[in-house]
Amino acid sequence: MSTTGTTTSEEVSSNEWEVIHMSEQEEDLIHRMYKLVGDKWNLIAGRIPGRKAEEIERFWIMRHTHTFSVTKNQSKAKDS
Repeated sequence: MSTTGTTTSEEVSSNEWEVIHMSEQEEDLIHRMYKLVGDKWNLIAGRIPGRKAEEIERFWIMRHTHTFSVTKNQSKAKDS
């Protein structure tokens, strides 16, 4: 007889993500590494001290996903 514990996972909408700030050098390295290895975030994060793969991926999505950019811009317009 096996019992399974209940686990709760909270999904966070990309609209709720905090902005991740990267230095120009970090951004440049992320872009160059992405061109070389694609979305292998662990490999890219391993080249940037102090950054986690999840952080790098979130940064990439926030910068390069059209849907996120549109939502973000609409939110700014409402606040103005």
